[in-house]
Parts: sequence; structure tokens; C-alpha cells
Amino acid sequence: MGRLSRREIVQKLLSGVAMGAGLPLVASSHPINRLLEDGETFDRLEEMRGPTDWKPLFLNAEQDKTLVALSEVVVPGSTSAKVNQFIDLLLSVDTVEHRRDFVGSLMGVDEDAKKRFGRGFAALGQNEQVIVVTDFSGQEAHCSEFENLKEWIVGAYYSSEQGMRELGWNGNYAFENYPGCEHGEH
Repeated sequence: MGRLSRREIVQKLLSGVAMGAGLPLVASSHPINRLLEDGETFDRLEEMRGPTDWKPLFLNAEQDKTLVALSEVVVPGSTSAKVNQFIDLLLSVDTVEHRRDFVGSLMGVDEDAKKRFGRGFAALGQNEQVIVVTDFSGQEAHCSEFENLKEWIVGAYYSSEQGMRELGWNGNYAFENYPGCEHGEH
């Protein structure tokens, strides 16, 4: 079987199940859901993808490095699924408010890392990154920021072929529900 584009994967997913069941770990109100359902957005995204010398369209280089590192802590395998690139593409066509919220949350993680370890998040070792994420996500002041980042990362990862295959999808059908995730909203 040939490789599918992210749009083809999401279209197959959406043709068989409702979005809430399709990306079971992402709140239905999160902005990534609206972007994943919009065919016009996917057309624009597909036009912008592809170069091997990829550079972020919206994020700056430091923000992109932080996103790569954070994504890998939140969902191992995110780097190979190019979660950072997909999120950057989505943010490049999203609203100013969502972009501001995303960057603010991302920079919050980076600032927490600098306070705790004297280096930005991407420069930390894996154990230090886990400590920062654990502490950041557990602080009441940062809980919604972390949830925002997590939903972007999870939504991007599980809309990729790699993420869908991890959930057991083989390209031939869409699940009515996913093994191990048969409960309601998260």
C-alpha cells in the first residue's frame, strides 16, 4: 500500500466516525478539530508542504525546537510523524487568538525550564524535560496552557498515518471506537 497524505487519512477517519470518536484524546471544542474538518484548509496545507529543507511558516526556530522536544515527551514518536510541521502549518492558517494562545503556552513551558534548569526546554535532557512537563502540567496556573498544547500535539499525531496505525488502523476501515478508549469525553 502506498503512503497516504494526512488529508486522505483524516478523510477516511471522518467518513466512518464522528470527529470526537476519531480523535478520542482531543476535546471536541479544541481548534485543531475545526481545522482537521476543513477541506479547504487541507488543500492549502498540502500546497505548502513538501520541501526537504522545511522551515516553519509561523513559529520561529526556537519555538519549533521547543515544540519538537515537547511533542516527543507528550507523545513519543511525534518527531518521526512530523507533528511540529503539521502544527506549524495549521497555525499558519488559524486565527490570531489561537496562534497567540499556542505560542504563549509553548513559551510558558520554555520559561519554566529556564527557571528550573537554566536552559530552554529543547536543550534539556529527557529526564529534565519530563520533570518540567510533569511540574508544568500539575500547576493550576498552567493547567489550561498544558491542555492546549497537549491537544494540539495529540490531534496532530493521531491524525498522521503513524498515529492512526498505532491505534490499530490498517487503511482498510474506520473504527466505530478505539480499543482501550471506549469512555466518554476526556
